[in-house]
Amino acid sequence: MNLGSLLTVNGLPIAEVAHLLALTTQIEKMHPGERAKLLQGRRIALLFYESSTRTRTSFELAAKSLGATTTLVSDKSSSIEKGESLKDTGLTLRALGAECIILRHPASGAPELLERTCNLPVLNAGDGMHQHPSQALLDLRTILTRLNLDAATAHAKSLDGVTIVITGDIRHSRVARSNAMLLPRLGARVILCGPPELLPQHAIEGLATDPAATGWIEIIRDFDLALTLAHAAPHGCVAMMLRIQRERLAGLELDLADYIAHYQLTTERLATHAPNALVMHPGPMIRGLEIAGEVADCPNSAIEQQVTHGLAIRTALLVRALGATP
Repeated sequence: MNLGSLLTVNGLPIAEVAHLLALTTQIEKMHPGERAKLLQGRRIALLFYESSTRTRTSFELAAKSLGATTTLVSDKSSSIEKGESLKDTGLTLRALGAECIILRHPASGAPELLERTCNLPVLNAGDGMHQHPSQALLDLRTILTRLNLDAATAHAKSLDGVTIVITGDIRHSRVARSNAMLLPRLGARVILCGPPELLPQHAIEGLATDPAATGWIEIIRDFDLALTLAHAAPHGCVAMMLRIQRERLAGLELDLADYIAHYQLTTERLATHAPNALVMHPGPMIRGLEIAGEVADCPNSAIEQQVTHGLAIRTALLVRALGATP
């Protein structure tokens, strides 16, 4: 495996998480002029087979802030549309001088395949229903920052006493999977919440944490109860909402009105069960479905800060990928 790649958070050593958080803070504190020299003249390709606003733009802005040259290749405007394989597209980008590839792909495992065929550092920007590692890292930094914990370091007890309720379409969410794999290893209690259609009992399989982890994962289907339990956490609680992915619901009989009644995060539900909860959403969000618009905009919300931390975390991932030294 290329040491500069980030394909998954599964098995990512906590020491490496700590290094990335510290590197993010170090880069953030640099003068913009000095920061722009870190990857000056380096070439980075963004290879996106799925639409994206936050992830693509933040990776691109992060690369440009470091002085790198970027090129965007999407499946809508390239030889991919004519049937070119992922392997051949990757080899073409390498031959054109790309030194790192950022890949979003609908197939789980595509980043691993690309890395093997191109022998370049690959940053996974989301693959199928599998992983979204940079999202998990930016969510971690957002939680640490908003709960007034140390955002420049990480260790196995950083999130001790913190409960995080992840609610919604767990079945299809690579964000939920990545967060559920990472956050308990830093001490968090993670509650997965949702109806059986979107959160089957077996969803928790494969998310087993490091045996030495102090945090844990469980399923609680009653959203009000999950929020109430989270509110009792001594060091803070988080309500992380997920988008209902209508495009992935084929074959599932989901009553949206019933879902809204039982799982939408509303002002009343938040005030009654977890008034101090930090509200998060990886986006894109559907106001009025999984989250009420006024909750998304309320003082508890860290949704915009998640985007800002995404830009910061991705600068560190790019610096790490290309072996630069701040």
